Amino acid sequence: MKISIKKIALAAASATMFWGLVGPVQAANWLELQGTEPAGAAPRAKVWGFIQPEYQYTENTPLKAGPWQGQDAVFNQMRPNLESNSGFNVLRARVGVRGTAMPLDSDVNYFFLAEFGNNGITYPAGGLGNARVTDASITLNQIPGARVRVGMFKYPGSEEGLQAIHVMDYINFTQMSNVLLLERFFGNTGTGTAGPGFCPTAAGEEACSNNPIGPVGAFRDIGIQVFDWFNVGKWQNTYAAMLGNGNGLMPNNNDAYNYYLYWSSSLIFAGKGVRVQSWKSFIWYQSGSRSISTAPNGAGGDVEDYQRTRYGLGTTLRKGKHRFAAEYTKAEGMIFNGTDAGAIPGAVSNNGNFIASWNVAPEGEADGWYVHYGYAPTQAWEFDIRYDQLNRLTDNTAGERQFETWTLGAQYFFNRKTRLVVNYEWRYGQAPNEDSSSTPNTILETIDNRISTEILMIF
Repeated sequence: MKISIKKIALAAASATMFWGLVGPVQAANWLELQGTEPAGAAPRAKVWGFIQPEYQYTENTPLKAGPWQGQDAVFNQMRPNLESNSGFNVLRARVGVRGTAMPLDSDVNYFFLAEFGNNGITYPAGGLGNARVTDASITLNQIPGARVRVGMFKYPGSEEGLQAIHVMDYINFTQMSNVLLLERFFGNTGTGTAGPGFCPTAAGEEACSNNPIGPVGAFRDIGIQVFDWFNVGKWQNTYAAMLGNGNGLMPNNNDAYNYYLYWSSSLIFAGKGVRVQSWKSFIWYQSGSRSISTAPNGAGGDVEDYQRTRYGLGTTLRKGKHRFAAEYTKAEGMIFNGTDAGAIPGAVSNNGNFIASWNVAPEGEADGWYVHYGYAPTQAWEFDIRYDQLNRLTDNTAGERQFETWTLGAQYFFNRKTRLVVNYEWRYGQAPNEDSSSTPNTILETIDNRISTEILMIF
């Protein structure tokens, strides 16, 4: 099932949003809350953070077809190590400090945050316990209508990426965000799932697996942003324009930059800050180039620059006991393209001739969307359901893949800062242009449903 931008725009125009007193806020003004302190009212330094221990499980169904048939499937393994189908993990453990330059200047803010958990941010450096800075920014608030933020911080964009991670209603990102927005960085494009061949065993696992060359982008960039918000009657409008390296948490690796544009409008009913009651709709755009080798698995060849463009729109609703959210994202240019035949990168094919790799399509198109509804009957309980769809490489008849996920969730709030989250995901995949009995579709039948649970505590 596919949906048009027109239909999503109509849905976005008709929805409303409210932050209830029970659940976590989802549609606040994140540009204001992440790094901007009230002038004259904020402390010089406030230490804060959160911890997210988790457990995830799949049945670990082996691949049903292809050169790696009978081996573990990459999409049934637990992040980030991909070494087991189930287990416990400290997904995130973040500690930060924020405040103002008081008493010198309360209009100068700073925001610092470091990650100690085991995820795509820290795993390239060894995982749990290997801290990596995710945020380090300074915000200058002296110019009316044009605040300036410099350093490393979340770029303006999709609500799922821009919102504070510890207020997410679900444990896992949608496929839309996980594939199209949560950027991975590779040295080469790999062989491609629909490519003519695989990396030969003689090249070696290190050359063939094409593992990321750094941390996941984490919806962040290093650069400079001009932004502000202003009220017109009951409406609050927010804008942002940013120039960044386009290389996530890492320094720039080419002479190109990423451009970001963002606009949101919220009809304010009552409250302010994280307790605001409002309807928020938003639209955003980002574009820049990436440097990567297109030679299969780095076997010689020059590094070339390819465009990576993303844009989208959405809306959120939280009113009383009800919550609603919907987003649509369109991707053009560089597209993350999974692994060879669903195998784990580095795995040797059954005939011993090939090694599986991570892949990137340097020029492609894709889109994705999701719809979420939540209901909180009491202050202690919230129940959620979400449908998300990813259409990957829609411009490639042989390479197109479609993924659908239904997620059913429950949240129990021990208090305002501690909650238990349980999710069950029904996950599906298909090659829409192939026969149902084809090898790609048989491989995608391997995708298991997934159980996830976590306890989240904010301090």
